[in-house]
Amino acid sequence: MKIVVASHNKYKVDEIREFFKGDYEVLSADDIGSYDEVEETGKTIEENALLKARSIANLTDELVIADDTGLFVDYLDGEPGVYTARFAGVNATYEDNNNKLLNLLKGVPMEKRKATFKTVIALIYKGREAIIEGKVDGRIIDVPRGQHGFGYDPVFYVDEVGKTLAELTLEEKNKVSHRANALKKLKEYIKNNLEDRR
Repeated sequence: MKIVVASHNKYKVDEIREFFKGDYEVLSADDIGSYDEVEETGKTIEENALLKARSIANLTDELVIADDTGLFVDYLDGEPGVYTARFAGVNATYEDNNNKLLNLLKGVPMEKRKATFKTVIALIYKGREAIIEGKVDGRIIDVPRGQHGFGYDPVFYVDEVGKTLAELTLEEKNKVSHRANALKKLKEYIKNNLEDRR
C-alpha cells in the first residue's frame, strides 16, 4: 500500500517516511504531480487537515493523508493554536514564529509555560474519511536548543525525555512527538480497517 502525504514540506514528509519505513511506501504531493497548497481556512486544525486531504484525494487512488498541527500554550489561552504555522504572519519563517512566541512569554516562569503540541491526521481512502489525533505535552523554554527538526521544535521541551524536540534525532523524535503519536494510531487504523480494502 502506498501513502500520499498532501504536503510539500520536506521535513514533515521525511518524518512520515522514516516512521513507515519497511511498512508502506510514502509519497509526497510532489511525487504525484501538480498539487497546489491549500489555503488553511478552517477554524480548527481538524478542518484544515481535511481541507488538505480532500484537495489531493481526487488526484490519486492511493491512500491520502494530510495533517495539521497546533501548538497550544496554556499561558496564552491556547494560542497560537490553529494559527501555529503563521503565528508571526502569513510569510513568517520558523524563526519569526519562535521569536514572537518567546517575546510573548518573556518573564513568564517556567511552571506557567505548559504547552501541548497536537497533530491531527485526516485520512481519505476509497471514499472513507477518518480523523486521527496525537499529542505531546511539554513546556516552552526561554532559549532555543537543538539542531534537528523544524518549526517550534527548538523551544518545545518534552519533560518525558528531558530535551527539546530539536535535540532529538529523527529516530528519537519518532518515538515521542505529537506527529509520531498520531502516526502510531494511523498505522493501527490502516492495519485494522484498510489493508483488506486494497
